[in-house]
Amino acid sequence: MNPNSNRFLSALAITAIAAVSLNSCKPKGAEAAISGDAASKVYVAPGKYDEFYDFVSGGFNGQMSVYGIPSGRLLRIIPVFSTFAENGYGFSEETKPMLNTSHGFVPWDDLHHIALSTTNGEHDGRWVFANGNNTPRIARVDLKSFRTAEIIEIPNSAGNHSSPFITENTEYTVAGTRFSIPIQGNPDVPINTYKQNFKGTISFVKVDSSTGHMNIAFQILTPGVNFDLSRAGKGKSHDWFFFSCYNSEKANTLLEVNASAKDKDFIMAVNWKKAEQYAKAGKGKMVPAEYAHNIYDEVKHQATSTIEKQVLMLDPKDCPDMIYFIPCPKSPHGTDVDPTGEYIVGSGKLAALIPVFSFTKIQQAIANKTFDGTFDGFPILKYEAVLHGEVQKPGLGPLHTEFDNNGNAYTSMFVSSEIVKWNIKDVKVLDRVPTYYSIGHLSVMGGPTRKPYGKYMIAYNKITKDRYLPTGPELAQSAQLYDISGDKMKMILDFPTVGEPHYAEAIPAEKIRNNSIKIYKIEENQNPYAAKGEAQTKVTRNGNEVHVYMTAIRSHLTPDNIEGIQQGDVVYFHVTNLEQDWDVPHGFAIKNANNAEILIMPGETQTLKYIADKVGIFPFYCTDFCSALHQEMQGYLRVSPKGSNVALMFSTGKNYPAVDTTTKTVKP
Repeated sequence: MNPNSNRFLSALAITAIAAVSLNSCKPKGAEAAISGDAASKVYVAPGKYDEFYDFVSGGFNGQMSVYGIPSGRLLRIIPVFSTFAENGYGFSEETKPMLNTSHGFVPWDDLHHIALSTTNGEHDGRWVFANGNNTPRIARVDLKSFRTAEIIEIPNSAGNHSSPFITENTEYTVAGTRFSIPIQGNPDVPINTYKQNFKGTISFVKVDSSTGHMNIAFQILTPGVNFDLSRAGKGKSHDWFFFSCYNSEKANTLLEVNASAKDKDFIMAVNWKKAEQYAKAGKGKMVPAEYAHNIYDEVKHQATSTIEKQVLMLDPKDCPDMIYFIPCPKSPHGTDVDPTGEYIVGSGKLAALIPVFSFTKIQQAIANKTFDGTFDGFPILKYEAVLHGEVQKPGLGPLHTEFDNNGNAYTSMFVSSEIVKWNIKDVKVLDRVPTYYSIGHLSVMGGPTRKPYGKYMIAYNKITKDRYLPTGPELAQSAQLYDISGDKMKMILDFPTVGEPHYAEAIPAEKIRNNSIKIYKIEENQNPYAAKGEAQTKVTRNGNEVHVYMTAIRSHLTPDNIEGIQQGDVVYFHVTNLEQDWDVPHGFAIKNANNAEILIMPGETQTLKYIADKVGIFPFYCTDFCSALHQEMQGYLRVSPKGSNVALMFSTGKNYPAVDTTTKTVKP
């Protein structure tokens, strides 16, 4: 029989096991899944706050969602890489530049992972980073405003999955190539020359410690593998970064078979401190690379997009002792570092065990050159020499591991739909609980930090059949909250999520809530189109461009009658919200617009572009309920034929005399 056929049958066997496991873990009743005192543990009384913010990646929706824990209440959806009609992100002229790329305006991405900023390895509540997997990008969300503040595109990459994970003091956020491609020379090569021509890159994006502003410090050219996930070291391993990689076979077709042929793939260990030193010493070279860098200014309430033209590339062949490969069975997915920084956990999706590596042993193996050959010229550390231990028979399909504050680890098992708790030191399984069903990521409160909070753990599941009310062919994804404060894990809440959750991180609410922006001070608004009072409202024409400087306040728009617009004009509605009260945004929309609304926060200015392509009277109005007279917060735009002599007029609260357009005289 063809060896490929054997591997294909093995894949079918795994699928069959998954199906059996899925059916076997279905709860026989509510009591099988939820403990009796669960309701009291997750109840948050009206008017009371949740203990944690939980920031959850949105996967294919390109957004990030924020939940309160333990209640599971959805607090906000933060648009990052996708246009969002709810608040006009990507529709307003101020936010459109945030979605600019070297490929033009790209209003979507695949947001898989987030990373909360840290200082000394502990959450500091300043920013949350997100990866764009499809059009390679990293975004930074400001946790004072809960808005996307910056997006930087990643050049020399065809996918960004092992991202945006950060170093202990948020010195760097990283981006590892998911799909290797031809990086240097002619990009037009046959796909089946993958082994000869395809390469990967790891990008180290520097984060300014005070502003958070990002720039690509350097990229490292790597062998042509697929980087899956990554984690930075902690404490003693601070200077290192660990990247799981699969497809060491360098296959280019039917990867489910051809990229699972070897018993072991690798975790790539990168000494980023040494790479930083090589970059400063001039070991890299600047290479052409076109990529967009987009920044939102919270004072001007405007985004700018700059196209950068080059990046510093380090070739490891010129930078010795920077990269090593650690064998990891089999088809690694997650790689995670425990709070002490001593233990690195690998998760091979097709492995029947979980390997745990020792950083101390890794350093000893490097010093003693305890190698087991090379991969693309880079040393492979001997598996037995760097191994701390193996968790035996943990379950089927290990994916991700996080840690509590008591020396325990928790690993998600995709195929057997469960979470396994085990001790890091002796690698013994302590407990296991079912999930419903096919868990992907899991999140322990503070699990990726030096000081986890423990208490709760959340499972993010891919399949929810029979859990919630049916909604057609596609059902909601789910999160399941577990109490991990005792020896045994107990499910205490099961709630649907915005699709599709991948990774999440939770942070105590007290680290964020008191720093939250409530208003933008109107006197500090530096938007060039701001009208800081009704006396500053106006309508101006420049050729076929018309600019409306408008204000909004409960409960009217100024101006609310506009005439003299001609068919073919491009009208910019610059709306300034004059409110100086918390949680009083105003919206703006106009009939016949082909984009969306805009939502303007107190003291802010936002702009809606409108093409006047039809003659007629077009109403506009506030879209966000703001007062008892919200319904009356409206106005009219008159569009006349091209070349008409209707004067440009605007007003609020009074009617101008009607003008006879044929005689240009005022009618009585």
